[in-house]
Amino acid sequence: MINKSEQEKLVIGKKQTLRSLSKDQVQKVFISRDADMHVTKPIVDVCKEKNVEIVYFDNMKDLGAECGINVNAAAAAVLK
Repeated sequence: MINKSEQEKLVIGKKQTLRSLSKDQVQKVFISRDADMHVTKPIVDVCKEKNVEIVYFDNMKDLGAECGINVNAAAAAVLK
């Protein structure tokens, strides 16, 4: 689901995703459905406010693997 050109402009994790969103640097966000709501809800809220596309993954393991890391990921974002 994450293509090669997107992987080159990827930030991973709640903190980096929110930071990039606040700077209007994000074109797309990936969220894991099995992540804790307190982690993902602030990101989803900002995405809706700024009309940023959200793509959902079934679990954090799949999102982490798709991002090219060997750990789980709750959120990631593709920079503009």
